Amino acid sequence: MSERRTSEESLRELLTRVHERLGDASVDAESRKLLATLVRDIDRALGRGGARKAASTHAHRLESLAVRFEADHPALAEVIREVIDALVKVGI
Repeated sequence: MSERRTSEESLRELLTRVHERLGDASVDAESRKLLATLVRDIDRALGRGGARKAASTHAHRLESLAVRFEADHPALAEVIREVIDALVKVGI
């Protein structure tokens, strides 16, 4: 199995963890919607082989959300940053 495929699988697992953490967190509706949309877009991009585009398009917005969640939802912020790192590894 190639390293890229392994990285994509890891990224998909991280996206699942984001959904789980988001479900457990009391996050405002706007942030919840934005994060869910980003995760869905990244998942779709992976399905089309667009990891590079997903990384460049979504990493900045994901980082902004991670900063927003840092104080009240550190576990969610941590997994978001793991997604960013995985995007970079897969896409660049």
